[in-house]
Amino acid sequence: MNITPTCLAGCLLLQPNRFNDERGFFQESFRAASYSNAGITEALVQDNWSRSVKGVLRGMHFQRNQPQGKLVSVLRGEIYDVAVDIRKNSATFGQWQGVVLSEHNAQQLWLPPGFAHGFLVLSDVADVIYKTSSYYNAADEASFCWNDPQLAITWPALPQLLSAKDAAASSFTAALA
Repeated sequence: MNITPTCLAGCLLLQPNRFNDERGFFQESFRAASYSNAGITEALVQDNWSRSVKGVLRGMHFQRNQPQGKLVSVLRGEIYDVAVDIRKNSATFGQWQGVVLSEHNAQQLWLPPGFAHGFLVLSDVADVIYKTSSYYNAADEASFCWNDPQLAITWPALPQLLSAKDAAASSFTAALA
């Protein structure tokens, strides 16, 4: 597996080994020892699967009191995946990183606890899976606006569909108050 640090402290872009031949390919999507060797030592306790159509933007979501580390992968399609560092004592607080994840590039993005997460679907449909380091708790979830001017996230396209919750999300500053 190739491991590339991003511009955000602790956030990693991972490239698992993929073995292709005339039948297709084989790839280990997760092996605890390999991720531990990459510095990802959090126990991953929950798997989530999201299917979305082109133009859907999900995010920017985070857990307030029980932050989740996330290992994000795309099984089908292509997304623009965004991480925002919300750790107030971090040197990269308030900075963001965006990467294209797809079934073709087979890359994964690791967001340690303390990051907000969102993605925009670029293909006709996308199946996104992510492992988390803590259980989802609806009462602990928070979000901020995907186009907050303070963050100035550069999305590759405008979203075509947002949930009511994402459309009504507060500013970055208000969400973290």
